[in-house]
Amino acid sequence: MNNLNFRRHRRLRSTAGMRAMVRETQLQATDFIYPIFVIEGENVKNEIPSMPGIYQHSMDRLGEELDEAVALGIPSVIFFGVVTEKDAVGTGAYHDHGIIQEAIRLAKQRHPELIVIADTCLCEYTDHGHCGVIEGERVLNDPSLDLLVKTAVSQANAGADIIAPSNMMDGFVVAIRQGLDEAGFEEIPIMSYAVKYASAYYGPFRDAADSTPQFGDRKAYQMDPANRMEALREAESDIAEGADFLIVKPALSYLDILRDVKNNTLLPMVAYNVSGEYAMVKAASLNGWVDEQRIVLETLTSMKRAGADLIMTYHAKDAARWLEETK
Repeated sequence: MNNLNFRRHRRLRSTAGMRAMVRETQLQATDFIYPIFVIEGENVKNEIPSMPGIYQHSMDRLGEELDEAVALGIPSVIFFGVVTEKDAVGTGAYHDHGIIQEAIRLAKQRHPELIVIADTCLCEYTDHGHCGVIEGERVLNDPSLDLLVKTAVSQANAGADIIAPSNMMDGFVVAIRQGLDEAGFEEIPIMSYAVKYASAYYGPFRDAADSTPQFGDRKAYQMDPANRMEALREAESDIAEGADFLIVKPALSYLDILRDVKNNTLLPMVAYNVSGEYAMVKAASLNGWVDEQRIVLETLTSMKRAGADLIMTYHAKDAARWLEETK
């Protein structure tokens, strides 16, 4: 034994203080973007059955949710609308007094320092549930861009700090960039859902936002989960078209993609920890199968370690509390 020559890696793991000193990835509340569902009506706070702990909030209950997020040190929220009246072209998405537009105004009035992100899509507002204009059972790309531009401009007019187009139409970034610039919003950044897969992990979100397609699926415009290089092509296009942030969605099963894109851009990267990922952890936790706090913090840390600068997550409030408790 006296002649053994090996490295003693455990020296840097010996105590909690030592481990903290050499920790490579630091997770903090300022990394989080908190998604909030805003629903029409009064005095509504509906818990989403498949997402325990996440609610649909009517406008008169939205303030309390924003207050809590801000108090926990979460710097940013993203709004999704839940409406009753829908039509073929998603008029509610770009109405000047649509539910998201009003939510943006309320948030900026109540908490001017809060970064408010507007999800820019049509699926929550169309009666067919697809993310654009349809012809028969085809989703038309170019006519959809005109409506997405109108939506983005209306959201910017309402006070949104960031526009986040999520529809995966080709050219959506350059169209929105041009539309924002022409409307005088040159300073509003675009957080593009650049790499969005046609994933089975979105199921609970579609319940929460009432956005399930009424026919077919979204595989003709969202990405094939088997493809890796295509993600780099998508990201490259959005960078060239003027995106300011890039989102990879979902996050947990696509950490390799997140790292690939991170290695090929200098733009801030966002990981979307989606509804299905949240629901699985919650279900396992409620059954006593996992330690929720440890699982959530480990999962979010893995996303940051893989290259995320920001994490969009339904765990944001809980994670912010846990991080504060462990300081």
